[in-house]
Amino acid sequence: MNALELHKLRDWLIDGARSTSGSAQMVSHLCESLVQAGLPLWRVGIFVRTLHPDIIGRNFIWRPDAEVTMGTTSFEVLDSPEYLNSPLAIVFGEGREVRCRIDDPESKRFPFLDDMREEGVTDYIALPMIQSDGSVHASSWTTKQPGGFTDDQLSGLRSLISPLARLIEVTRLQRTASVLLDTYVGNRAGERILGGQIRRGHAETMHAAIWLSDLRGFTALSDRLPAETVVDILNNYFDCQVAAIAARGGEVLKFMGDGLLAVFPIAEQPGDTEDVCTHVLAAARESRASVEAMHFPVGETIERFRFGVALHVGKVLYGNIGGGSRLDFTCIGPAVNLAARLEKIAGRLHRTVVASTAFMRACDDGWDDLGEFPIAGFSKAERVYGLLDEVAVPA
Repeated sequence: MNALELHKLRDWLIDGARSTSGSAQMVSHLCESLVQAGLPLWRVGIFVRTLHPDIIGRNFIWRPDAEVTMGTTSFEVLDSPEYLNSPLAIVFGEGREVRCRIDDPESKRFPFLDDMREEGVTDYIALPMIQSDGSVHASSWTTKQPGGFTDDQLSGLRSLISPLARLIEVTRLQRTASVLLDTYVGNRAGERILGGQIRRGHAETMHAAIWLSDLRGFTALSDRLPAETVVDILNNYFDCQVAAIAARGGEVLKFMGDGLLAVFPIAEQPGDTEDVCTHVLAAARESRASVEAMHFPVGETIERFRFGVALHVGKVLYGNIGGGSRLDFTCIGPAVNLAARLEKIAGRLHRTVVASTAFMRACDDGWDDLGEFPIAGFSKAERVYGLLDEVAVPA
């Protein structure tokens, strides 16, 4: 291998691979540069564990003259025969490298290498990438070179693993922070926190449609069912709403027991309020149908569910609120308080979807005037509207 080019490549990794943007481009540049330096690579895989509620890791696969492919891996793969009988299981489990010459009979104990053999691969090596916290990530490298990798090539490859691991660690931590913030506080709030809006009292006024919902009969449900079953029900129930909200530009800010608070930001452009509120109403209709279709077997009975959602539009204060070093990125204001009061009225009226006058005027699409109601804490009564296609059904 070209020692000078290898040294340059090592320095490039140490410097943060700043000439590339994104992990896929970094992997592509690394592999192509190694080929130019005299390492005839065929297929390269980079496998990085993540901290995510749904996936265990991400993978990047490089081949000559092709785009780097990126994928994610679910937790279920850990129990699959394909993984348990692969070299990567040894790398992740024991933190040691695995070398397999394809013509060695020992290589046949790994079914994955049968595919490599058919492609003409002659040598395979999987190298652990151990990060500063002790976590093990993995890389795999193959060649079609007759006789496999030379000792000099393997030495050069191994010399790059430590700087590559450090670079991946930095990228992984940045992505983990972003994913966790997105998961726990929402995308817009996460972006603001990562952008430096972390001081208590740091808030901004936002015009938004407000969604506040809860599950009917949740207290009685919690009293008669095991806690584990209640958690499963809540997860299924929230699934009925979150996807519909996110698909229409909303952001879930908070789960409060069986309650859900979401906002749909509104720009100050003509017609945007009407457009946003139309999307909010579509999300409410979709969620209503999903909750109505939801059923949960408990013993010999089938539990069915109803929920209520209040829709309002107005100004909210969006930012950091809390005490001491414990902060919450949320929204407050009279508009949020009114939505909360309307949701309680929805329960009393046995309605699923109710709206304030402000929301109805922004989205005048099939509303029934349910009357005017005094609102606790407000000086004026509020006229409340329900959907024409919905009848009151006592819980």
